[in-house]
Amino acid sequence: MSKNTLEDRIAELEMRLAFQDDVINTLSEQVTKQEMDIRALWDAKRLMHQQLKDVSPSNIKAEEDETPPPHY
Repeated sequence: MSKNTLEDRIAELEMRLAFQDDVINTLSEQVTKQEMDIRALWDAKRLMHQQLKDVSPSNIKAEEDETPPPHY
């Protein structure tokens, strides 16, 4: 194997490694951003759920508010 061929192969591998590092960093940043977006969506869902419960209370009365059954 000639010296130029070996140096060319090493240079090619170094370029590939640099490209892969860049792709990994980009993907890591994207995953982090998506995780933050998902957390924000979960918080918004919880808030909307609480607001919905506050606006439209259940039709079922609390046990202490129920009238006792008639005794025959």
